[in-house]
Amino acid sequence: MTYSGAVKVGGPADVHELKDLMISKVAVGPMDNNAYLLRCRTTGEQLLIDAANEPETLLRMIGDDGIVAVVTTHRHADHWQALAEVVRATGARTYAGRHDAEGIPVPTDVPVEDGDTIRVGRVELTARRLVGHTPGSIALIYDDPHGHPHVFTGDCLFPGGVGNTHKNADAFASLIHDVETKLFDALADETWVYPGHGNDTTLGAERPHLPEWRTRGW
Repeated sequence: MTYSGAVKVGGPADVHELKDLMISKVAVGPMDNNAYLLRCRTTGEQLLIDAANEPETLLRMIGDDGIVAVVTTHRHADHWQALAEVVRATGARTYAGRHDAEGIPVPTDVPVEDGDTIRVGRVELTARRLVGHTPGSIALIYDDPHGHPHVFTGDCLFPGGVGNTHKNADAFASLIHDVETKLFDALADETWVYPGHGNDTTLGAERPHLPEWRTRGW
């Protein structure tokens, strides 16, 4: 199967099949949010990143096997509209960055710190706190032992720039610093980027534009 990462609200999920992990991407809601279902291919355990909207769509994608966890990348409301219903239907544990948890109305079972490991089956994800879009946004890195890394960036990194820092120079300086040091400096160009909205990209495609982003301030 060929994975493009291009999905539309109301359309089917696109599935990225890795050796140890299957990643299903779907777009939901009026703000075209991306939600990602991760499935360990050894154990069958599943984890959802951002129960953003349309709980019926997300639960259909999850299927009868359920999920063990939902990770919310940050506290903005468009990323947790379906969280309560998904948790109620599946009994999944909730994860979010410690510094954003109070802004999410569904209680966070596991507050996540920078560098924490989140597991789904035998697959490990490393959380990195990226400050600026919100105080406690987290990205999740899967360092595929059979290939290049994969990173789920929420609203902190997109094709063409970092996330909105609401014309706050200090917030932008913090976010671009964290994105550069914790993602671009740490991971290879081949790293696949799964953002909170829109199409996927790679760090290599975006890396040449970092000076331009710094100069423009967004």
